[in-house]
Amino acid sequence: MTRKRRSFSTEFKQEAAILVLDQGYSIAAASRSLDVGENTLRRWVQQLNDERGGITPASKALTPEQQRIQELEARCQRLEQEKGILKKATALLMSDGMNRTR
Repeated sequence: MTRKRRSFSTEFKQEAAILVLDQGYSIAAASRSLDVGENTLRRWVQQLNDERGGITPASKALTPEQQRIQELEARCQRLEQEKGILKKATALLMSDGMNRTR
């Protein structure tokens, strides 16, 4: 029998990690009460702790501030790619124009 992989919302992950970090629950007790694996909860706790320290995670962020940073970084990357395309297009059009005037 295959076990279906569960997915959790960002809010659930954050609240679960807050139980451990801010409310003093142990990882074992919190994982039992939430029906989540200990290693999973440990990862969420570590991620929230890192985010609070200002480290932007590679995966989806838990805190709203880090989520906003990830959105802005993605937008910046997209704009840089678009700028590169425009530079190449401009150079191509300029060289095409130079060839026609000769």
